[in-house]
Amino acid sequence: MQQKSPHSISAKDLYNWLNNQSEQPVLVDVREDQELEIAPFPGPVVHLPLSQAAIWTKSFSRRFTTDKPVVVVCHAGVRSWDFGMWLVEQAWGFEVWNLEGGIDAWSRNVDASVPLY
Repeated sequence: MQQKSPHSISAKDLYNWLNNQSEQPVLVDVREDQELEIAPFPGPVVHLPLSQAAIWTKSFSRRFTTDKPVVVVCHAGVRSWDFGMWLVEQAWGFEVWNLEGGIDAWSRNVDASVPLY
């Protein structure tokens, strides 16, 4: 069945997934460079700032395989939801997840060492 919108995942559930599951998702961070400098996600991410979408959208489907789920991250979960919707609409076959509350929720609920901004 075709996914109609991104699945939502809480910061705690993503933390558990990253630490307790053998199948690891690809984390895509759509925040801008200066946001990552302030509060980087504490782990490997593919950084695709939305302001540069014209540069990377054409090659996006070739950069990823459909065998791994994609979790999209932003500051508060809005831009990542929009990007996740775009991914779903492309029908490339990625299982798409959106981090509810973004890096802000991660900092508040999982890792207080990640600065709030």
